[in-house]
Amino acid sequence: MICKDRVVAVTGAGRGLGRAHALEFARQGARVVVNDLGVARDGTGRASEGPAHDVVREIEALGGRAVACADDIATGAGAAALVSTATEAFGRLDVLVNNAGFLRDHMLVNLSEDEWDAVVRVHLKGHFLPLRHAGLHWRAESKAGRPVDARVINTSSGAGLLGSVGQGNYAAAKAGIVGLTLVAAAELGRYGVTVNAIAPAARTRMTEEVFARTMAAPAEGGFDAMAPGNVSPLVVWLGSAGSRDVTGRIFEAEGGRICVMDAFRHGPSADKGARWDPSELGEVVTGLLAESAPPELVYGAG
Repeated sequence: MICKDRVVAVTGAGRGLGRAHALEFARQGARVVVNDLGVARDGTGRASEGPAHDVVREIEALGGRAVACADDIATGAGAAALVSTATEAFGRLDVLVNNAGFLRDHMLVNLSEDEWDAVVRVHLKGHFLPLRHAGLHWRAESKAGRPVDARVINTSSGAGLLGSVGQGNYAAAKAGIVGLTLVAAAELGRYGVTVNAIAPAARTRMTEEVFARTMAAPAEGGFDAMAPGNVSPLVVWLGSAGSRDVTGRIFEAEGGRICVMDAFRHGPSADKGARWDPSELGEVVTGLLAESAPPELVYGAG
């Protein structure tokens, strides 16, 4: 019960990873706002409150407390409604898990402007707006003298960290989430808020086609490394009081494996102390690259 009585809002919680996170938070004593727009895996179709309410009923069957929120968190009004749903139902908000998203994959030369905009909107804008409105709430609480011990867990991806062939829109959005996480951790720490991100790997509605092509099903009775619930323990711990000293970090989570990602760090450098001539730089750059670690392969490029 490491999150007993904490109030948690999870976006995209009607299915897949978000549902697994919401259920695990409930098992660990949290009260949960289950947000989901209820659309198709590519973001199309009519919105439905059904998936969010289904998860609420699952949580209540466990003996937990939850409310549904079917607002579009990639709009200012929807993000504000997510925060107000938590405060009106449970009196406060302690944890925000940004998880909502969908895919519209194509190679770059076949990727339409609408497909780019839709994916960047749901992933990147859909992280920024809930984070902004939750941050405004926590800042107001802190300035009013009420103690804040809040958490944000964002959802990036290996595609955002290393790239992924055929997913230029998704990879760009997920890389943007890493930058947003670092900035938010630096800016919101003064109000008692930590901000971290995960890069999960799991079999969900969004990724099932990829896994069906590339991975065999787990043996009967064996450990299913790609089950969404394997990612949730890390998310729940990051949402707990025990993680208050961890902020601005990116974690990969897959099966039983957790990895702290180093991301960009300053590497080998050369300083002439004056303006370089372009003709000098071939040898200089070649030397710097020889001293640095080679980049990891983009997913799908090997």
